[in-house]
Amino acid sequence: MTPQPPGNRDKEAGRWSDLGRPPLNVAALRRALVRPGSLWSVVDVVPATGSTNTDLAARAAKGEPEGAVLVAEEQSAGRGRLDRTWSAPPRSGLFFSVYLTPRVPQERWGWLPLLAGVATATALSRTAGVDTALKWPNDVLVTVGGEERKTGGILAERAGEGVVIGIGLNVSLTAAELPVPTAGSLALAGAVTTDRDPLLRAVLRSLEHWYGEWQTADGDPAASGLQETYAAGCATLGRSVRAELPGDRQLVGEAVAIDGDGRLVLATADGVQQPVGAGDIIHLRPARGTAP
Repeated sequence: MTPQPPGNRDKEAGRWSDLGRPPLNVAALRRALVRPGSLWSVVDVVPATGSTNTDLAARAAKGEPEGAVLVAEEQSAGRGRLDRTWSAPPRSGLFFSVYLTPRVPQERWGWLPLLAGVATATALSRTAGVDTALKWPNDVLVTVGGEERKTGGILAERAGEGVVIGIGLNVSLTAAELPVPTAGSLALAGAVTTDRDPLLRAVLRSLEHWYGEWQTADGDPAASGLQETYAAGCATLGRSVRAELPGDRQLVGEAVAIDGDGRLVLATADGVQQPVGAGDIIHLRPARGTAP
């Protein structure tokens, strides 16, 4: 073996410094996902970045093909709704974005983050063996110690001729590493595996399946089965919630349905059913006196 300069040895040692969190195998991921007839055209893994959504959106503006996947082993400035930021230890989760150019009416593109939620939750249930649920509009929940905890979030943004969808998932985070007490991870939920390679493949294959069904139905959430499946896995439905709106306004009611536009329908105390869109709310919280 040719001796390596000290700098290279240090870099390689750092790459494997946490043997419980090995790096992703990009060559194996490409072999499994980039194939004839597949949605996925490019799979890139970078050691670290600020935001995979920001980076992939920049690539989309320069003509990136549909099906590009960008994964970061570490993300220092991940973004959620309303530009909320979060970060996690290197290789402790899955932080990735995909670029899609839907060939369906643009008024139906608002279903893409919900579609990504369904795809992610179903893949994690199957592959990690954990119970998952969805909190409208963009959170993936697992059960830790009998309580629902957020283990993932989804952010969709217009970019180029399509949409970049970012997905962040806490995989192996310990209780001491959680950013907030209400967070969770697959490990804390008792996952049968925290190997990120099969987890990432499962989520991307599930996303490819649901995206294909949705496009075949011309973006119709009912005909594709997306609306029914999302509602079946949505923990928000059946609960009393308070939607905090711009201008210090709020709307309190029972979450009773997800409508055809992906909005949450609240039944208020005066008998009115009021839909609220994801872009209209600042926070969605349990109403006072109800379980979280």
